[in-house]
This record gives sequence, structure tokens and C-alpha cells, in this order.
Amino acid sequence: MALGLGMRQGLQAAFAEANERGGVHGRRIELLTLDDGYEPDRAISNTRQLIEQDEVFALIGAVGTPTSKATQPLAKEAGVPFIGPFTGAGFLRDPLNEHVVNVRGTYDQETEAWIQHLTEDLDSQRIAILYQDDSFGRAGLSGVQKALDKRGLSLVAEGTYARNSIAVKTALLKIRKAKPDAVVMVGSYQPIAQFVKLARKVRLDTRFVTISFVGSKALAAELGKAGEGVVVTQVVPFHEDDSIPLVDSYHKALAKLDASAESGFVSLEGYLVGRLFIEALERAGPLLDRDTFMDQFQQAAVSLDIGGVKLNYGPGDNQGMDHVYLSVLQEDGTFRYVDNLNQAIDTAEIP
Repeated sequence: MALGLGMRQGLQAAFAEANERGGVHGRRIELLTLDDGYEPDRAISNTRQLIEQDEVFALIGAVGTPTSKATQPLAKEAGVPFIGPFTGAGFLRDPLNEHVVNVRGTYDQETEAWIQHLTEDLDSQRIAILYQDDSFGRAGLSGVQKALDKRGLSLVAEGTYARNSIAVKTALLKIRKAKPDAVVMVGSYQPIAQFVKLARKVRLDTRFVTISFVGSKALAAELGKAGEGVVVTQVVPFHEDDSIPLVDSYHKALAKLDASAESGFVSLEGYLVGRLFIEALERAGPLLDRDTFMDQFQQAAVSLDIGGVKLNYGPGDNQGMDHVYLSVLQEDGTFRYVDNLNQAIDTAEIP
């Protein structure tokens, strides 16, 4: 899956960078990776192997809501830190999950940004949703409904598809019938791309908005020119903005890891998660155990500056960032950040 590969690449870049400097307090960081195919049962099996057989120090960069929902309790039971999962699901922000450290904002924050900008920037009133029929998709649905409720609005149509499928035609017919002026989408890149391409063919003239989890680079490649104007919310800074020290370091580390690698939002998030992990290891000191590691996030309010990106943690707060960015897919497959959806297509490149 493109998302898992991107997260792994970013983590590898961060860890290779640290290991080249001699590691952390003389310890080298090794990343073990198992593929769960975005299926909870496989994720459970992999997690048990990592904890019981490989005896890992922490689980890091888990991708997906249904898979994280299945595996996070195993980590909690074993007292293993669960660091930087690639999901904005609310259950991972529960203060009782003291072993979890989140980096990205929640799906509720992303969906609130969708509805705010659609209603305020474009005066959208007729909003429909396509979502993956599982815990991930329903988390997005819940966030959209809460955002609409605040504004006295409701969805004009709902369409679903099964995880790991691209069977979206029935959902498209249902949504098209409602004549929405915007469609928000909660899913992975292949079904979302299939939906948008089919919608263009049947002349569903509307604004399409989707979630950071979609995997922006993979979505752009899958859509081609049909992707022009699709809005994707992001939870990390623009991956080409070298004026941010974190992004500059990321590009250098990525190039050292693989000279042919292309930058992207997902691998940047992986790199940020890796850098945060390294920072906590350094702060924990040479007499490292899991308790001293987790103390770096829980014992007192702490603000961490990771290359110009601020992350804040403390008692009862295990989420580092809250900001949501708007990016818009251009005809040539690149993304641009905007502040307002009126700038959706015709906007200048980020310097």
C-alpha cells in the first residue's frame, strides 16, 4: 500500500540520519516492517509477532484506523509505546491511552475544515459524502455530521464502498441523484480516484474534497488530468517548502537514503514521526526504558520544536499538532497550498 511504503520511507530516512551520527546515546535504531495489507486480522498477527517474538521497544507509524483499532489494545496490554499512527481517529486521542503518542490532527479537525471552507468560501449548502464502510470511513462521516450540525445543515446524500475495493458506481448514482454542490470523500486513493473519474464522465459538476489519509501522491497519479481542482486537506507543511528547516532536512535525508526517491506528504509525515521519536529518546537519556521514554510526553506540558514545526504534549494531551492545511491538485499532478477555496485552481506556487 502506498501509504505504508511512504511512512516507512520517511521513518527510514530519519533513522538513517540519526544512525549516521552514531545513533542515540550510542544506540542504533532499527526499523522492522511487516505488511498487514490494510486488514485488521493480519495487523493483529503482525503486532503479536513484533511484541512477543521480536520484542520491539515501540510500535511506530501504524497506517490506518481499522488496523490501529485492532492493534492498539495489544500494545496497551503489553505496555509498548504506540507512536505516530497514520490516522486521525478520535479513539487514539483518549487520555486513558497513555501509551499512545499522536503527531497529526484528528479527522474531526479535517472534516471541520472541509465544511468551514465549503460553506464560507463557496457558500456550499448541498453537501454529499462518499466514505469507506468501516471504522475509518465512519469516523469521517461522524466528523462531517458534527460540522454540518453546527451550521444547521445535513447531508443531501451518503454513498459507501467496501474497504480494499473500488466498487463505487452504486454510491455515485445515489450521490449524483441528490445534485450536490460539493462531495466530501473519506477513503484511500484508488476508490476515491475511481469515484472522481466516473463522476467526471457522467458530468457531475461539483467540488471534490478528500482527506489526508487518501495518499496525495498516489491519488494524483491515479487521477491524472481528471484530478484538477480536487482539494485534499493535509496535516503537515508543504513537502516542497525548503524554507522550513524540517522540510529541508527531510529532503537531504531522503536523498541520502535513496537518490531516486520523490518527496511527498506521507513520507514527510513519516520523517516527522521519526524525528519526534529520536528527540524523545535523546531526552530520556542513556538509562532508557519505556517508562522514561513516555515520561517525555506525559509528566509535564512540553513544547517540542522539530525543525521549526511545533508539537505540544502534556498530561491528558497525546496529540502534538492541530493545524489543517488546504492543498489543491493541479492539472500537471502537483499540489498547491491555499488559504481559501476560491483560490482552488488559479494560485501561485508556494515559495
